Amino acid sequence: MLNYPEILALCASFFFALALVLTQFGLKYMSPRQGALVSIPMLTLLFWMLAPALLDSKAWNSNAAAVFLGVGLIYPVVVTLLTYEANRLMGPGVAGALGNLAPLFAVAAGMLLFNEFPRLVQVVGIATIVLGVVLLSIRRGRVVANAWPYWAAALPIGASAIRGVAQPVTKIALALWPSPYAAALFGFTTSSIVLAVVATLRDGRWWERFSRKGVMWFCCVGLCNGLAVLSLYAALAKGSVILVAPLAATYPLIALILSALIFRNERIERAVLAGVVMIVVGVVMIVGT
Repeated sequence: MLNYPEILALCASFFFALALVLTQFGLKYMSPRQGALVSIPMLTLLFWMLAPALLDSKAWNSNAAAVFLGVGLIYPVVVTLLTYEANRLMGPGVAGALGNLAPLFAVAAGMLLFNEFPRLVQVVGIATIVLGVVLLSIRRGRVVANAWPYWAAALPIGASAIRGVAQPVTKIALALWPSPYAAALFGFTTSSIVLAVVATLRDGRWWERFSRKGVMWFCCVGLCNGLAVLSLYAALAKGSVILVAPLAATYPLIALILSALIFRNERIERAVLAGVVMIVVGVVMIVGT
């Protein structure tokens, strides 16, 4: 399985979706920002504990390590903060739709950095997946009627751009040090530091307001996100950005299925069916070429 980037990308999509579903349990006890303060540092600690056994230090490359650390300064921490603020200002529907444009930025960056130009069928497949995901996001988010400032659109679009560009940039470093574990380890380390500094400057003694049950759920969320990122980086080490980025972005569809199985509160509407069909067709077009 580790030699098939499309399978790894879909594994990343599954774990991203599972983290999204488990977050709903954690949000009963803690705010999203508190959840990030648990999930990201907890995962970083776990990665360092496992590093002696899983980190390929013999292939150490200083340039690659610097890129991994640099990516961690903005991904996932800045993406997380921008997404939370976008949801607060715009509502989850619009913010989710604009926040799922990452494949477009990833493919564009891949074209510039690797001269990876998609074929016509792949272009149509990528566009189909993005439109299907946007449709699901808007439908599930129930676009709010409250007005929001136009500048707020820069928040989810910026999060999409960071998430998208981080993938081909990480792929460059993986060519120097082919260790998805190192990429995740160093990236989450700098993200944890940035998150802790921002929280301390903003909230002071933020750790005193944690809920025990909330911590438990967000630890699970962090584990799922860690497996998702490891799968994503492993896929990027093996395959092209054009293949990996759109497949990993199908997580809203998997989250919809998991929510229907767990909560049994998802109704099958025309918009849902249209979004599902578009995503499936888009995946087939990309994988089949």
